[in-house]
Amino acid sequence: MKIGVLLSRVRVEEKLLFEAFDARGVDYDRLDDRELVFDLASPDGFSRYDVVLERCINHSRALYSLEMLDAWGVRTINTSQVAYICGNKFSTTKALIQNGVPSPRTMLAFTPQSALEAIETLGYPVVLKPAVGSWGRLLSKINDREAAEAILEHKRILGSYHHSVFYIQEYIEKPQRDIRTFVVGDETIAGIYRHSPHWITNTARGGQATNCPITPEIDTLSQAAARAVGGGVLAIDILETPDGRLLVNEVNYTMEFRNSITTTGVDIPGKVVEYVIEVASQ
Repeated sequence: MKIGVLLSRVRVEEKLLFEAFDARGVDYDRLDDRELVFDLASPDGFSRYDVVLERCINHSRALYSLEMLDAWGVRTINTSQVAYICGNKFSTTKALIQNGVPSPRTMLAFTPQSALEAIETLGYPVVLKPAVGSWGRLLSKINDREAAEAILEHKRILGSYHHSVFYIQEYIEKPQRDIRTFVVGDETIAGIYRHSPHWITNTARGGQATNCPITPEIDTLSQAAARAVGGGVLAIDILETPDGRLLVNEVNYTMEFRNSITTTGVDIPGKVVEYVIEVASQ
């Protein structure tokens, strides 16, 4: 068995995955996306891998690499289709809706004028997000029309592609926390609450993690969200509404887990590596 690990740099997560591979005697190569060169006409050098596990930081590098590997018949975790869907919030929301997975009401617009109309249709407050982005960056909670007009004007002046598509979501008054679950294959292996007095609860933005028991409801919702985007190794972000409903907010295809192992008591890298071995053995 030969495994490739596609990465941008060796973070804590990758070190833990390497330790899990070593503990199981699995042969693997580190494939640094800063050094890779793909000859688009030939899979030479890559066809020897039973599976390539994607761990890139850069979404574009991950997406193009996975697309090439998938085209050559090299199995990947996750697939390029999963990366494409999860890497774009519009595509994720569309997949969730098409598969009947409950999620916050969302609107899409392309000009400041139509975005303002969408915002006022949803009603204040709303959350404005970039369609492509992670770690809770460039999120705006808009509380009134004056704030909406100012933020939309700023985006118009900034003028880049990321600021020309307006992904607008209803604001959910969550209980100073959200839920992140970890799905590996057909199992919801663990979950955490991410607590913060701020409306952004990402641990990258200071949220504090505690264990979240996996109830049947959380498990069913997590599995449904994972299936909606194509399955694999995924992190599901879930919001709790004031009336007790659970809504899937986002699905992440290159999940970070360093802060969730001790918190949950689950060997997350071990679970991921066992799944990689299972797929490689098929």
